[in-house]
Amino acid sequence: MSKKEVPIWEKSNLTLEEAAAYFGIGVNKLRELTDERGCDYVLWVGTKRLIKRRKFDERLEHLFTI
Repeated sequence: MSKKEVPIWEKSNLTLEEAAAYFGIGVNKLRELTDERGCDYVLWVGTKRLIKRRKFDERLEHLFTI
C-alpha cells in the first residue's frame, strides 16, 4: 500500500515548509508571525506548528506588509 499524497492547495493545515512554498513567505518569517500567543491561524500538535491555510489566507488578504 502506498501513501496517497494530497496536493498542498487541498490541505487544510500546512507545515511551515509547505506554507512557505504555498504563500511564498520564508520559514523564519512564518515562525515570527505564528509566535503570537492566541494566534487563531496556528494549530499546535504537541510542539509541531501547523498553519491553518484558509484562516492564514484570510489574514494575508487584510495585510499591506509583513
